[in-house]
Amino acid sequence: MKTHSQICILFMMLAFCTYCQGQNKTTLLKENAASGPKEVIMPQAPNKLVRSIRQDSKGNIWLASAKGVFRYDGKSFTNVTDKASSAGFFSVLEDRKGNFWFSSAGSGVYYYDGKSFKNYTINNGLPGNGVTCIYEDKAGNIWFGTESGASRYDGKSFRTFKMKETLAPPGAGDSVHVSTFESELWRHNDINAIIEDKAGKLWFGTKGDVYVYDGKTFTAVKNTNGKSFTNVGTITEDKKGNIWLGGKDGLWRYDGHMFTNISPNFINYIYEDKTGNIWTTSQSANDHDWTLSRYDAKSLTDKAPVVTEIKSKYKGNKGILYGIMEANDGSIWLGSGDGVSRYDGSTITELKNAAGRQ
Repeated sequence: MKTHSQICILFMMLAFCTYCQGQNKTTLLKENAASGPKEVIMPQAPNKLVRSIRQDSKGNIWLASAKGVFRYDGKSFTNVTDKASSAGFFSVLEDRKGNFWFSSAGSGVYYYDGKSFKNYTINNGLPGNGVTCIYEDKAGNIWFGTESGASRYDGKSFRTFKMKETLAPPGAGDSVHVSTFESELWRHNDINAIIEDKAGKLWFGTKGDVYVYDGKTFTAVKNTNGKSFTNVGTITEDKKGNIWLGGKDGLWRYDGHMFTNISPNFINYIYEDKTGNIWTTSQSANDHDWTLSRYDAKSLTDKAPVVTEIKSKYKGNKGILYGIMEANDGSIWLGSGDGVSRYDGSTITELKNAAGRQ
């Protein structure tokens, strides 16, 4: 059986990134992963496509994967949804009451109180059964980003929100995806990401534009040059109130007045750690390889922000990287196409199910 190759750490200057009023140079630093990826075999560990990772109020780590939702208690993994659903999952949310919500690729959302499940679908008021993201706002409402619009659950019922109004083909049921009828408008209601900023406004990343909702109106966000952001898949607000957008058009920072392009690469996920560093998973437009990047908190507003890059062990799309999460012990957990890894600042450890070894 072949062993995994070492993760490569690059020593080079990144290409110039476009700055909204000129050009930004990004300084790339080296960080050694002690002996390359270390592998630890753990029964029941997810071995395929971990999209997002969360740590709950009790310290357990939850992973949404194509093979179910897994819980790691510090010693072992448990597939929590194994008997409840065979669906692939996108995200996990622990609400303020300590209950869990899991979004699925085509079976709606699952509510889990620690003992039993309840499944919500279009039959209960969701606008679509493909649910990508979940977010709890300051008022305690749970928001779901679906393929057919956003949905807000107030504890009793679901309310659908559309960024743009679309019409389904005459005689078609609600379950029919409108992309077959309106090739452009449906994209604006296919939700990738939801956050609420410090001012109480909600940001929605869609397959179309980015929208801000003030409680009454959805407004499309425009770049400094007047152009829209397309297919933004991840949005984060940092501790200083800057909004970070990532997707097809690269990595962007909005300070409330202007947008700055930090990286031109396709961005899959953005995460801010406890010290204010910004982490991303991205794919290079040049070699199509996937990279975990850390932008140093102290240099984020500099003309030459400092970034450390760790390449995926695989070349091209086989090395796809997804969600990022900093655990309570400071380690960085990373989802990928073939499972989950943990990075302690010097060594990357892959937590592998024996059945998933390559």
